Amino acid sequence: MNRNDWWRGGVIYQVYPRSFFDSNGDGVGDLLGVVEKIDYIASLNVDAIWLSPFFTSPMKDFGYDVSDYRGVDPLFGTLEDFKQVIDVAHARGIRILIDQVLNHSSDQHAWFKESRSSRDNDKADWYVWADPKDDGTVPNNWLSVFGGAAWTWDSRRKQYYLHNFLSSQPDLNFHCEAVQQQLLEDMEFWLKLGVDGFRLDAANFYFHDRELRDNPPNHDIREGSIGVRADNPYAFQKHVYDKTQPENLDFLRRIRQLLERYPGSATVAEIGCDHSLSTMAAYTGGSDTLHMAYSFDLLTEQCSPGFLRHTIDCVERELVDGWPCWSIGNHDVVRVMSRWALANQPDLARGRMFMAMLLTMRGSVCLYQGEELGLDEAELQFEQLVDPYGIRFWPEFKGRDGCRTPMPWHDRDQHGGFSREQPWLPMADRHLPMSVAAQEQDPNSMLNIYRRFLAWRQDQRLLIEGSMRTVYHDDALLVYERRLDDEVWVCLFNMDDSARHFDLSAPVEGLDVPSASAVFEGHGVHLPAHGFGFARRLG
Repeated sequence: MNRNDWWRGGVIYQVYPRSFFDSNGDGVGDLLGVVEKIDYIASLNVDAIWLSPFFTSPMKDFGYDVSDYRGVDPLFGTLEDFKQVIDVAHARGIRILIDQVLNHSSDQHAWFKESRSSRDNDKADWYVWADPKDDGTVPNNWLSVFGGAAWTWDSRRKQYYLHNFLSSQPDLNFHCEAVQQQLLEDMEFWLKLGVDGFRLDAANFYFHDRELRDNPPNHDIREGSIGVRADNPYAFQKHVYDKTQPENLDFLRRIRQLLERYPGSATVAEIGCDHSLSTMAAYTGGSDTLHMAYSFDLLTEQCSPGFLRHTIDCVERELVDGWPCWSIGNHDVVRVMSRWALANQPDLARGRMFMAMLLTMRGSVCLYQGEELGLDEAELQFEQLVDPYGIRFWPEFKGRDGCRTPMPWHDRDQHGGFSREQPWLPMADRHLPMSVAAQEQDPNSMLNIYRRFLAWRQDQRLLIEGSMRTVYHDDALLVYERRLDDEVWVCLFNMDDSARHFDLSAPVEGLDVPSASAVFEGHGVHLPAHGFGFARRLG
């Protein structure tokens, strides 16, 4: 494989800097914390790091509200600190991807301050402004992901502005050529510094319908690829006009053209829409759009063998020449050890089984910090919340703070070794026994199993380049094949809390895979509770 194609099958480790490691004792993780822990990341045998936003920001949405696309917020350090991150990562063969929050800026950005000052300034059309209806109400029925109308009144312009997220996150107007050009120049600023690519936040939100037509109602309200809960009114609409517009593709092609000038750089896009898999196919197909994308399909509470098979089959059918990036956890969703637990009881064997599944599917992978430790969702009281999303929808939805609590580095140190001071979110006491230091001592810990499995995976060309086909599922089992040339592997996963037997109907040879627990006998295989195994088909 061409070294510039590292992203095909690459494993990307997501670092949420606020919660990774605090190097200066102010209670907040920072860039030098990433530098200090770079050898830990390298020990995981991953290919790249995705850094969540560290840009200058008022932190109303914790960095996803950018007020300077070329600045480092002092909370995280300096531009020189970021250069150190690049240098130490590259010295260890690890690439650096950074978040690009292009859909919206902070309302504290100089661009928005100028845009809202009048209707005839140089940046008057850099954001999405619209007149009220005759009765003074909002221009249309579009809703914010975070609840309520997607429009906020501005008395200076006597117009509404669009915000798909918080009212402090006004949407940029991608129908304005100057906006597109400016954002591309800002992205190139980071490429020149040495970053290896970008994770594109809300990549299908960039363009809106010029006519501002109302979205139709959604009569099939369910959790899924849209990325919101069914009790959020955002799910009550089909999002036909407020995002995923045809014009989006042309801008994505411009991003690809930019990255082509920096060989080895790559993009991974976040897709949240009503038809996420077909959108992923459009956004990653051919060689002139994005490199890869992920959706929210595996970031929901659904994890039955039937659902997983359906999702895999849809991806294989829809993407064709596109490329998926699989993720079962990130900074926006309940941690997978809780979300996919049986009877709400996290089970490390079940966690290892889902690890093996994720890392053997066709595509690239994003791992969220702490997954390798088996961390579950932290429980916080309402008074401890800082996430505006959780505060708005409490108590039915507790927000994203529970998956963002600090990494536990040492079980016997104050605040889990994350910081010398009280962290910005509390260290979860239940996470201390799962600290890095504690797991380092146990060869069979989740951490060391992740390390061995990822090291083994790096040497399996079939997993990186081979095709994929599901072959069986029932209420407990998921079985799929990976194939490269004449070699075929059977991959089996038991998602039940009791042992299962499966007849393969053909001779196989069991593979020596880290932590695999299946026992192969003749044409059959015995899978213990939450067990998995891999076998090579013979003949």
